[in-house]
Amino acid sequence: MSADDVDDPPEGSSPSKRQDVPDTAPPTDPSAPPPTDPSAPPPADVSAPPPADVTPAPVAAPLLALRDGLPPVVTTKAQLDEAVEALRTGTGPLAVDAERASGYRYSQRAYLVQLRRAGVGSLLIDPLAFGDVPNDSLTPLATAVDTEEWIIHAASQDLPCLAELGLRPTRLFDTELAGRLLNYPRVGLAILVEDLLGYSMLKEHSAVDWSRRPLPDSWLLYAALDVELLIELRDVLADQLEAAGKAEWARQEFEWWTRMESSAPRREPWRRTSGIHQVRGRRGLAIVREMWQLRDQIAQSRDIAPGRILRDPAIVEAARAAPTSRGGLGRLPGFSNRLGQRYVRDFAAALSRALELPEGDLPSVAAHQDGPPPARIWSSKFPAAARRLAAARELVNALAAELDLPQENLLEPDAVRRLTWAPPEEITRETVAEALRAAGARDWQVGLTAGPLADTLASLT
Repeated sequence: MSADDVDDPPEGSSPSKRQDVPDTAPPTDPSAPPPTDPSAPPPADVSAPPPADVTPAPVAAPLLALRDGLPPVVTTKAQLDEAVEALRTGTGPLAVDAERASGYRYSQRAYLVQLRRAGVGSLLIDPLAFGDVPNDSLTPLATAVDTEEWIIHAASQDLPCLAELGLRPTRLFDTELAGRLLNYPRVGLAILVEDLLGYSMLKEHSAVDWSRRPLPDSWLLYAALDVELLIELRDVLADQLEAAGKAEWARQEFEWWTRMESSAPRREPWRRTSGIHQVRGRRGLAIVREMWQLRDQIAQSRDIAPGRILRDPAIVEAARAAPTSRGGLGRLPGFSNRLGQRYVRDFAAALSRALELPEGDLPSVAAHQDGPPPARIWSSKFPAAARRLAAARELVNALAAELDLPQENLLEPDAVRRLTWAPPEEITRETVAEALRAAGARDWQVGLTAGPLADTLASLT
């Protein structure tokens, strides 16, 4: 694949875990503060009070810098063996992060792994140097710290790509999830570090193509900073969870994530095409399906993010216009990009196949449901279930506010929908608890919600 296939940042690419908007938690100093950026200008003299008619400007947090300098990138077996031995000599938990090339590549593999441990400092590991995934090339790193806690920010994003390299934690502390349980309104890594530890973090490389080689030093610096204060951040959040009486909730959440298996492939993933609601009829949906599947095949074979070949609105545009010639398809605005034009012949053939499909092979208008139907139709078609859902949602929201907790962390919306769509025949605390556990609720969630939900549902029968 040529470099110009992934030259520019993708439109609508996912924000970095570091990015967020400030929340309101007060800053505290880490026990071992790192030096600030030596290239930064000296702070202004604030010893004299400002004039009475001048509002003082907010003091900017100092820029976080690496305490030990930028480490070399591990790219050989010998360097990896040295890293493993170094981790064995360290103490305490292991800070872990990974960089993917979301928005650039089809694969969600890790293109850089960052580690930090007390007594060791930071390590940067290039997984590309150790072969295609999945493989167990980095398993020795996990074995070296197999009984220690791993600290990850937004573990749900990184655990799958780490597992592809043989990196699987047995104990976990997720700083993003801890922030949610503490009800911080914004839980990006940068804002938590600034508000709780008093340091600002670089943001300019949050959406770069980490699959490129060689990686510039400025990118490596950005990546290394992601684990620089992760251990200190964990300690502050752990103390706050303990003080708030939420430490056991967090422990159960973290344990649940260490046991999570890879999710099964989504059924009919093409139905998640953005804007598909604008497409009318089974024939139009067949066009979406054929073109989505072709785009996915091309993207996978070339390891390019699908949206860089053809964006979703272009697929919807083609399904609505249904042009009968390659020229007509190529003139649609959504096909004006370079890769759209390169593959216009293939997409025209996919569109023709959809137009020629017999009626019996067309997709249904309604998507197959693995659970309850969409809640938006309950009030008109299933009024009794809609009343149960409304009452349960109101209860969960009230409990969450009382517990100072986001309602989706108290109980996932899907668990509420499943319970209210098909409640137990005999509604008791025990039967509701069983239904919640079947929907994936943890014990702490069940303990807080099963009784009140049982009372609410029983009152509606």
